[in-house]
Order: sequence, then structure tokens, then C-alpha cells
Amino acid sequence: MTDVERSVRGDAAGDPGARAAVVRAVLWLLVGVLAVRQVAVVLRRPPGERLTDLETWTGATGVLHIAGSLYDPGRFTGTPFAGLVLKPLTVSAEQALGVVWTFGSLLLVVLLGFVAVRALPAPVSRRTAFLAAPVAITLLMVSLPVRNTLHLGQTSILPVLLVLLACFAVRGERLPGVLIGVAAALQPAVLLFAALFWLTGRRRAAVGGGVTFVVCTALAWAMMPRDSWAYWVHHLAGAGLGERPDSLANQSLHGALLRFGLQGPLEIALFLVLAAVVVVLGLRRAARYARDGQLLLAVAVTGCVAVAVSPTAWQHQLLWVLLAVVGRVGTRASDRLVWPAVVVLVLTLPGKMLLPNVGVVLPVRDNVLLVAALAAACAVPFLSRTSPHWRQPVPTDYAKPVPARFTWVPLVPLWRRVLSRPNLLLELLLIRVVYSAYAKVRLAATAGRSAAEEHGRQIHSAEQWLHIDIEHWANHTVVGIPWLRDFFDYYYSTFHFIVPLAILGVLYVRRPSDYRWARTTIGFATVLALFGFWLYPLAPPRLMPGLGFIDTVHGVQDLDSPDFGALTAVTNQYAAMPSLHFGWSLWCGLVILLLAPKPWMKVLGLLHPLFTVSAIVATGNHWVLDAVGGGAVVAAGFGLTYVLAGPRRLQDLPDAGRATDSGAGGRPEPEAGDDGDTGDDSGRPVVVAGPASSKA
Repeated sequence: MTDVERSVRGDAAGDPGARAAVVRAVLWLLVGVLAVRQVAVVLRRPPGERLTDLETWTGATGVLHIAGSLYDPGRFTGTPFAGLVLKPLTVSAEQALGVVWTFGSLLLVVLLGFVAVRALPAPVSRRTAFLAAPVAITLLMVSLPVRNTLHLGQTSILPVLLVLLACFAVRGERLPGVLIGVAAALQPAVLLFAALFWLTGRRRAAVGGGVTFVVCTALAWAMMPRDSWAYWVHHLAGAGLGERPDSLANQSLHGALLRFGLQGPLEIALFLVLAAVVVVLGLRRAARYARDGQLLLAVAVTGCVAVAVSPTAWQHQLLWVLLAVVGRVGTRASDRLVWPAVVVLVLTLPGKMLLPNVGVVLPVRDNVLLVAALAAACAVPFLSRTSPHWRQPVPTDYAKPVPARFTWVPLVPLWRRVLSRPNLLLELLLIRVVYSAYAKVRLAATAGRSAAEEHGRQIHSAEQWLHIDIEHWANHTVVGIPWLRDFFDYYYSTFHFIVPLAILGVLYVRRPSDYRWARTTIGFATVLALFGFWLYPLAPPRLMPGLGFIDTVHGVQDLDSPDFGALTAVTNQYAAMPSLHFGWSLWCGLVILLLAPKPWMKVLGLLHPLFTVSAIVATGNHWVLDAVGGGAVVAAGFGLTYVLAGPRRLQDLPDAGRATDSGAGGRPEPEAGDDGDTGDDSGRPVVVAGPASSKA
């Protein structure tokens, strides 16, 4: 990085707007909260459950404290040089060492964030320069590698920091080479950065890195020959140390091949071939980005190569993948955030939250970190700084501000309604993440069986007072008609997810602007329902003792068994108010009613909520008032979306000049009585905002 770039960033950071200053203060407060939380999470654990790797090394019975080989118990996975560096720590008191180690690791994270921000490729906007540091440190702290490092007491942050210091913070050729060599002595795959130096013309630094690595390794060999032989020869640079190499924790090509069932010479040969291909492709890409002025991206790509080709790449060693967030991908502004969002989600959430438990996607889910590393190293088409879209991507189409249909409903001025179709990969990923979070919150939202049953008695009494307590009659009537019972059981179990997903899929393909509006409404309704699950846990009729309901879907429930309710550990059986079974079906019916072009389609769509409410009552899974609650959250979802985005219907431009945007065959919007498409098949809308009621 040049001094000119540093001065530009310094000037930019010194001239923020008032709003940016407030945001920055909030972000730094968030950094402080996260730091306190991380320290509390680590230090509040019992001594045997915190800093487990560090205690295994330096504790009273640790491998660094007792005589003998480092690798005989199989608990130490670092290099002999790392053991040589850590041995002096064995004289420290365990409690003091844990506190100092945790705070020291957090300081390294903060320093790493500052160095990474200073390495952003110029030009950097004022707002970015002003907010980048707290954002970067926040992302680092919430990432899985840093959380794993703090929990285990590992040293994996240090090699990353040494590399960044070598590339961005020190001058000359000698000291960067020394830093790279020391980092490689701690984590051998980091030696690939010496190759990056060589390919980018920094030959002296590359040679210095190699020499320093040899010197450090030789020093450790001289002082611990038996351990060095065990690590470098017997275990082939640490392969096989620690956890099983085929465990999900090993996110390298070697670990993935073992999980696919390959073993022996075939697996080794295939691993070496794939590793050679990844090294060649990745280092060539990294050198190209470095020459393009994107050295931080080049460092990230090289680190991802090191992750993939290492015999073992544990989760705490995958911080390189997060650095790849700096790469810019996509020529359109609407696609620019897709890659950063994917990287952040992959590096902060477990794979089971990102992808469902479906056989066809399990290979990706189990290797999601490796897939991200390989994508960054070999596949993702990062933009060059010479590209015309580097600074000015193709702008996103937004609707013009819409006056509310009712003047007393204020539209949110900051909410800009996007007309084009969202990126499919990001949309699927976000839907999956939001649903996983919803499932976790719903599972946690329970106050126990007694409270749920008490609420059930309250609902039952209210329905009796309102004379709508038809659940018992409907339940026993359906039980007496086998074909009707089978129909409602099948309908309850099958169509809850299929119909909403099918509607969203059709809208995404055919009506992108309406897709966003509809997706937002069901999202708001679902979030609001979580408050009901949390604040008012409710036993459904089938779980109410003494009322005589028959559970037609799940079978007979022994309400007197002490283990009753065991299924609540899998799915919260008391998340009944409001009923999202009915709420989602009502959303489906309303969307079809609003958008379907044919009357028979509208009628067919309305049958779905009718069948659903009949099914949830007849099978004993919900009270009638649960359905009322489901309808209320859906109505609130539509209302919130209206307040934020305005009316669903859009209006033609007066001059129709944008109707044939990009030559995709656009169509003008139909008149108010026609529910045809509001956009062409390419996802490029042909309309701008305006309330439907304003048409003559």
C-alpha cells in the first residue's frame, strides 16, 4: 500500500457525516459488547471445558509439561516449533494464563481487523473508510474460526496476522520474509505465501521466508529431534494428529475425500492431483490480483489455497476464507452484495443452518467451508480494478416513492422498493437461514407443560363463552369417517410447506416485483408469530388432558406419562398460538386471489385456507382461536409491508420510455381489472410506482 493511499484514507476517515458518526459509535459499542461476551463465555466455563487445547498443552498434565514426546498422546497438533514457543508458558498459573490468553487473542483480533482495513484497495469512499474498522472487527469476532480459537485456546490467529503484517505493515524485503517464515513454522501451509511473493516479483522476500522457515524448523529439530521426526516424517507434516482426519472438523480436500469413502493409495493420489491443480490455479489468480492492486484479495485467495491443500484444516484455521469478503463480484449493483453475504453466512453459521437435511445437498453441507475456500481460490470471478464496473456497477431499478392510499398511513421514506428479481442463490440461502433461525426460536419458546395447559383451558373457556368451541365435535366426526380422516391427516402433513414454496417460486420466475412484496408479507407474519409462541405457549386440543380429543396425525398420546412431551425437544408442540398452518395458507389464498388471472384460479386458491382450517381443527392440532391469531399476524404482515413499500399495484410511466429496458421484450402493465404480469420474464420490470387507485 502506498503512502498516498494511506493519506487518502486518513483524510476520508476524518471527514464523516453526522449520521456516519452515530453509526460508527454504535458499531464500536457492538464491538465492545461482543468482546465482553466472548471473554465471559470462555472464562465462565468450568476449568475442564474452557481453553481445552491450551490446557491439554500447558496444564499440569499437558504434553508440554511432562517428559516424553509431544505426539504420543495424540493431543498436540501443532508443529515442533510451536511446541518450542509454547513450552515457556507451562510455568504460568492456569487461571492467569487463561485470562491473559483470552485477552491477548482478542487484541490480536482487533489488530488483525485494523491491518485488514488499512489494506483495502483504493479508492475507498469516505463512509467505507470511516466505518470499515468496527465492521471488520465485528465480523472477525462473530466468525466461527475466531470463536473456535477463543474456545480452544488455539494460536491460529497469529499466522494470519503475521502474514498481513508482512504484506501491508512492514517495509523492505527482509522483515516480510522473516514474518512469513515464522508464520509457516507455526502453520506449514502458510509457506505458499513465499510462492506468492516470488510470483509477484518479491524474490528476496520469498527466499527470506523460505530460509526463516528452514531455520525455525531446524532449531526445533535440534532441540526436539524425536518430536520433529514424529511430526514431519511419521505423521507427514502433522497429518493424522488430533481428531480423525475424516471428521467434519477437517475442512480440507484430504478430509473431504476421506468422507466420500476414498482410502489408501487412490485417495492419496487423487488428493495430490487435486491439490496441485488448486495450487496452480489459485496462485496464478492471486498473483494476478496482486498485480491489479488488490493485494488483500490476493492474500485471501492464497490463504484459501492453503486451507484446501493442507492435510488437515481445522475450523480455527479457516480465517483466510473470511478475508475473501473484500473481493468484488458482479457487474450489477443488485448482485454486488451476494458474495460478501455468502462468505459471512458461511463463516458465521453452521452448515446445518445453511442447507437442509436432504441427501442430495449433504456433501455440500458437510463441506461448506471447503466449498467456500475452493470457490474463492479457483472459481469466483472477482472484478479487476480496471473494469468499468469496479466503481460504478449497473444501477438497481427502484420504484418511485408512492403516496399512501390513506393519508394517515405514513410510508417509510428510507425503504426503497426494488423492482428487479433478486439473486436466486442469495435468496435461497437467506430463506433457509431465516427459517432455521425461526425453527430454533420456536423450539426455545416454551414455558413448560403446566403453563401451556393452563393457557389451553383459557382458550377453551373463551371459545365456550363465544359459542365457537366446535373442535371436539369436528374431531370425533372426522374420526368416524375414515376417508375424511385420512384426507385431513394427509393435508395437514403435506401442504403446509409445499404450497407457499410453490407460490414463491412462480412469483420469482414470472412476477419479480410481486415476489418481493409477497415474500416480505409472509416474512413479517412469521416473525410476528414468534412473539405469540414466546409469550403465550399453548397446548393444542390433542394435548389437553381430560377433554377427550383424538390425535389423528400423531397417534395416541399418553398424557399421564412422565416422558410426555419428549417430542418438544424436536419441535415445540406448544407453539400453537397463532396457527401458522392457517396463517401461511391464508397468505397463499390472498396472494392467489390478488394475482391469479382467472376466476377459477382465485376460487381454487381460496380452497386452500378453507381445507387447512378444517384440517387443523378436525385433527385436534389447533383451536379455532389459533386460526384467528394466524389470520391476525398475516393481516399485520400485509399492513407492515404496505407501510414500508406502499401499494402492491404499480403504474406505467407517462412516457413509457422504460418499458423496453434492455431489449428483453417488456410489456406494459395491464389495467386495474387485469391481473397480468408486472414484469417480463427476464426479471426486468417495466413499471414504476403509483397507487392503483389513481388510475382513471
